[in-house]
Amino acid sequence: MLGVVVTETLYRIHPDLPEGKLAKLRAAVVNARALAEVGQAIGLGQHIKLGRGEEATGGREKASIVSDTVEAVIGAVHLSGGIEVSTVLVHRLFDPLIEAASDLGAGLDWKTSLQELSAERALGVPEYVITDEGPDHMKTFTAKVRVGEQLYGNGVGRSKKEAEQAAAETAYGEIQAAAAVTG
Repeated sequence: MLGVVVTETLYRIHPDLPEGKLAKLRAAVVNARALAEVGQAIGLGQHIKLGRGEEATGGREKASIVSDTVEAVIGAVHLSGGIEVSTVLVHRLFDPLIEAASDLGAGLDWKTSLQELSAERALGVPEYVITDEGPDHMKTFTAKVRVGEQLYGNGVGRSKKEAEQAAAETAYGEIQAAAAVTG
């Protein structure tokens, strides 16, 4: 349901965008991180029934649990209220993300944007250097990006992917800034 509403909305807003750009916009809105952000913004974690183990390890704040719960709520609303009601819910929760994604440009997917920038400037393929710390249920990942012989960026996240995206964003800005100084 979420994917259908977001895809239709993006197509209506951007009818002239190529399919690849529309797909990037959709991916920026319909992903686990975005779902978790929406769920956290509305305080959904407080209302989730958890087992003792998840309760003890901070499950109410865990992105994967909050993300899955947002999907479940949208599905439940769709089953109980139909397409019109679930569409209203999706718009209420996700229109701000759709608008933000439309304004982001390069920031839709920092890893892809960094790879494109690196290729454009013949810098080589970005490689991510990841470290982690903490117990298995509460790991924190830190990422840096090696482009050519240079290390860029510093990203921290609860998952490798989140840390890599944050590092790619920082690296993208650092490479752009360095080019502005030398260019």
